[in-house]
Amino acid sequence: MTTPARARLLDALRAAVGADALLCRAEELFVYECDGLTHHAARPFAVVLPRTSDEVVEIVRACAKAGVPFVPRGAGTGLSGGAVALADGVVIECARMNRVLEIDPVDRVAVVQPGVVNADLSKVAAPHGLHFAPDPSSQLACTIGGNVAENSGGPHTLKYGSTTAHVLALELVLADGDRVRIGSRAGGEPGYDLVGAVVGGEGTLGVVTEATLRLTPLPEAVETLLGIFPDVVSACHAVGAVIRSGLVPAALEIVDRRTIEAVEASVYAAGLPLDAGAVLIAELDGPAVALPRQVERVRALCARAGATRIEVARDADERQRFWKARKGAFGAMGRLAPDLYVHDAVVPRSKLPEVLAEICAIGDRHGLRLSNVFHAGDGNLHPNISFDRRDADEMARVLAAGTEILELCVRAGGVISGEHGIGTEKQDFMPLLFSPDDLGAMRRLRDAFDPDHRSNPGKIFPTTRACVESNPKARGYERVSFDA
Repeated sequence: MTTPARARLLDALRAAVGADALLCRAEELFVYECDGLTHHAARPFAVVLPRTSDEVVEIVRACAKAGVPFVPRGAGTGLSGGAVALADGVVIECARMNRVLEIDPVDRVAVVQPGVVNADLSKVAAPHGLHFAPDPSSQLACTIGGNVAENSGGPHTLKYGSTTAHVLALELVLADGDRVRIGSRAGGEPGYDLVGAVVGGEGTLGVVTEATLRLTPLPEAVETLLGIFPDVVSACHAVGAVIRSGLVPAALEIVDRRTIEAVEASVYAAGLPLDAGAVLIAELDGPAVALPRQVERVRALCARAGATRIEVARDADERQRFWKARKGAFGAMGRLAPDLYVHDAVVPRSKLPEVLAEICAIGDRHGLRLSNVFHAGDGNLHPNISFDRRDADEMARVLAAGTEILELCVRAGGVISGEHGIGTEKQDFMPLLFSPDDLGAMRRLRDAFDPDHRSNPGKIFPTTRACVESNPKARGYERVSFDA
C-alpha cells in the first residue's frame, strides 16, 4: 500500500471510531502481534476498537474500499493464531463492545455484544437461576465473540456441549460491509444452518457484532470428586469405566504429575498430592436426590481402576480449590519456561491410554518438557510443551514433536482440533483429515460469504499458495498472500 493510500485508510478508520479508538504506532501494535500462540506473529497495519455494530460496518467498508483485509479479535486468548492480522491487515478489536443487551429468564435467552467476557455473562444471568454453560479455561478473560469464532469448549463440554450448542442467532457484518442476521431466537430456522457455519468459522465469514445465546438453568446440586491415581493410564481407565456405566458427568478432567508439580509451585496451588501420578476431577450435577448414589458409583469405579484415594469436596470452597488447580494449570506453566505450546487434538476415549503413552514418548524423544492436562471425558487432549522460542534448536524440536502428536492422534481415529481452532497453527495439517475435494467445498462456502477473502485471510486452509518467507511449519512471518 502506498503512503497516500495508508493515510487515506487511517483517516477513514479514525472517522469511523474516533481518534481515541485507533491504534497505529508501533508500540501500540506490538501487543496485537500474536494471540496465545506466541510463536506465530505478524504486526497489523492498525487496530480499531469499535463500540457499536454501526462502527464495525464503517470499518469494514473502509477496508473494502482500500483493498485491505481485516481480522476480528476478542481478548486474544486464542491458541491457534486465529486472531493475528496477516498481509498488513486491520485488527477489529471488539473488547469495547461489551454490553449485555438482554437477559430473558422466561425463554432462557441472552443477547450480547461480542466483547462480553464469558464468565461475566454467567454472573449477570445467575440472579435468574441461569448461566452460560461453555466454560473455557480462559473464561475469566475470553469473550463471547472469540468463543463463537473458535467454537470454544471447556471442562463442562462433556455434558453441555461446546459453544455451537448454545448459539441461537447472530448478527454478522460481511466483508463488503453488509449487515445480516442469521438464525432465530426460537432456536430453529428453515433452510441451511448458517449459524452453524459461522460458529467455528474463525472470523473468516465476517465479524459477529451480536449474539443471541441459549442460557442453561443452574443445577440444583453439584458434587465434585478428586481421584488420586498412580499414573495417567489408570486415571484414563477410570474415565472409560464411568462413561460405560451410563453416567453423564458434567466434567471428567485429568491432570498429570508434571502439571501437578507446576501448579503446586505456583499461585494456583490447591493442595494436590505431589506424589500422585495423576488426578481425575469428576463433577456431577443435577437433582439433589440423585447425586449421592451417583457419587458412590463414581467412587467405586475409580477405586476399581486403581485410585489410591478419592476425595469428595465438602463445600463450594473446596470445589473451587479443585477447579483452581485445573484451570490454573496453563498459567502455572509460566514457571517452567518463557513459552508454552498448548496442543489440542481429540481421540476416541478408548485410545486415551495408548495415545498418552506415545505422546509422552514423543516429548522425551525430542528432549522436551511435556505435560498433560485434558478433557478426558470427551477425549480432548492438551499436551503442553514448555520451551524458549529464542532457542532455534528447541523451537525446531517443539514443532517436530507437534507434528508427530497430530499425526498420532489422526492415526488413532481422532481429529486435529477439539476447541482451539485451526488458525495458522494447524492449517497445513488439514489434509490429514480432508481431501482436496473436501477442502474445495469448504472454500466455496467461504467464497459465498467473502469472495475477495478479506475477512481473516490466511487461516484454516493449507498454505499451498501462500508466500511464506520461511518454512510453513516454522512460521514467524509478517507477510502472507491472502488468496488461499
